[in-house]
Amino acid sequence: MSFWRNIASLAARRVDAAECADCPPGLPGEDPAFTTAVTALGAKLSKADGAAHASEFATFTTVFQPGEGSERNIHRLYDLASQTTRGFESYARRLAKRYRACPQLLEDVLDGLFHIAASDGVVTADELGYLERVSELFGQSPLTFRRLKATHLGHAEDDPYLVLGVPHDAPDDVVRAVWKQQLSSAHPDRARARGLPAEFVEVAEAKAAAINAAFDSILRERKSLRLAGAA
Repeated sequence: MSFWRNIASLAARRVDAAECADCPPGLPGEDPAFTTAVTALGAKLSKADGAAHASEFATFTTVFQPGEGSERNIHRLYDLASQTTRGFESYARRLAKRYRACPQLLEDVLDGLFHIAASDGVVTADELGYLERVSELFGQSPLTFRRLKATHLGHAEDDPYLVLGVPHDAPDDVVRAVWKQQLSSAHPDRARARGLPAEFVEVAEAKAAAINAAFDSILRERKSLRLAGAA
């Protein structure tokens, strides 16, 4: 049965596939609900900056490869969905509901959407807002989104996670362990013990201060996120 006949069959049964308790068996690309939602999300993302580009559809088909023989219909759905961003939240919610037991799959989808957004050479503020909203609807933490954003767009110069060299969603104990290791390596007393000139000691002091400031910043941010989540 073809991809599009699968969709028609699903609709005819009047079953809300998003109510599935576990991830559907088989490859996601063989799941009509998955393919429809991902196609719509990719298409509507291309419209987020005001104009859909051919390069974005080309990237879409590279990242989310349509099944053999379905390319024309996928393109038709993409063209239709790319006329407006309206409705993207509904598709994101349905995908999150259907694949809520598969968080890595949802992360892969967002990763693919980042690729599409960057395919025309720049990710606009509107596209970034779209991606962040999809991440929220997928149930991903702000730190997961921040990690994906840094992966595709690079770290901000003042990003404390860059200073420590840890992923944005690394567990607290990992962050603390890396902080201790970095601080131990950069401690000014080590420079003094090796008999290095005063200039080297000053550099070590500045580095240690930056490491401590980054760690404190991460702790504050995570505390704020937890309080916001509990509210």
